[in-house]
Parts: sequence; C-alpha cells; structure tokens
Amino acid sequence: MKKILLGATAAAVVAAGTFGVVSANAAAPAAAPAAVTADADNGNLRTTTHLTVEAATKAAQAALDAAEQENQRVSVAVVDRNGNTLVTLRGDGAGPQSYESAVKKAYTAVSWNAPTSVLAGRLTNAPTLKDIPGTLFLAGGAPVTAKGAPIAGIGVAGAPSGDLDEKFAQAGVASLAK
Repeated sequence: MKKILLGATAAAVVAAGTFGVVSANAAAPAAAPAAVTADADNGNLRTTTHLTVEAATKAAQAALDAAEQENQRVSVAVVDRNGNTLVTLRGDGAGPQSYESAVKKAYTAVSWNAPTSVLAGRLTNAPTLKDIPGTLFLAGGAPVTAKGAPIAGIGVAGAPSGDLDEKFAQAGVASLAK
C-alpha cells in the first residue's frame, strides 16, 4: 500500500509541474513586433530648433545681471518651445511670488510669440485670454525666436513694474545674439 501511495504522490507532483510549465507558457506574451522606423523622406519627421541648456542659462544669467545692475530683486525663467522649464534663477531677495510669475510670463511669451506687454493689451478685446491655464498677461515675458518661429521664452518677475521686468527679459534675449 505504501508503494502505491508513494507512486501516486510522485505522479501528482510531476503532473502539477508539467501543468505549471504549460500554464506559464500559455500566459507568456507573444513576441514583440519589429520596431517601426520613420523615414525622413516620407514627411513623418520634422526638424526643430531648440535652445540648449547652456544658452538658456546664459540668457537667464544675463537677465538676472541686468536686474542686479539696477538693484532689482527678481526671478528669471527660461522655457522651451513647449513651455517646459529649462532654467530658473531666483535672485537674492526676490519675492516668493516672483518664481512662479516668471515661469508663467515665459510660457505666455513663447506660446504667442510676443512680448507679454503686447499680449496684456489684448485683454481689453479678449478678456477671457487670462483664463488659459499657465499664462500670465503681465509685462515681463519675451519670446526667443529662430527663423521667425518661437523656440523659447524668457520671463522675469519681481521688479516694481512690468516694464522693468520686460527690459531685463529682453537683456536675456539680446545675450543670445552675442
């Protein structure tokens, strides 16, 4: 009786192991399809111009330096064409609100490819523009362009007037031409 019971137990273990392997193989994913390649000649790809992190840092520092020369405490932000933040610099003594405001001004400038002081003037005819998330229609943002297209935005916030903020943002843009 012991031999029959031992033999039946061994057969059950082997069967369970085989079932587990079959089950595991049945659940295995199918082989991944071959990678699809895009051909530059078929019009599916586009080459775009982007500001490097080094250039963005140079522009932000130039804007901050211009503000410091006039004893202004500001924050500076540089965003890429898609509105992603590349660089932010918070000057000594800049107010806590200036950081976020600088980012929003930079985003607004690159989104509309115009200085934010110009865009602020459009609010009289289209007051709901200010409701677009992530934007700030106050002077202090300047677009960076290449071949007429926006590639980045520089925003400055914290000076006592938007005109000063925009002057410093323009100093950042100008530094990229040097």
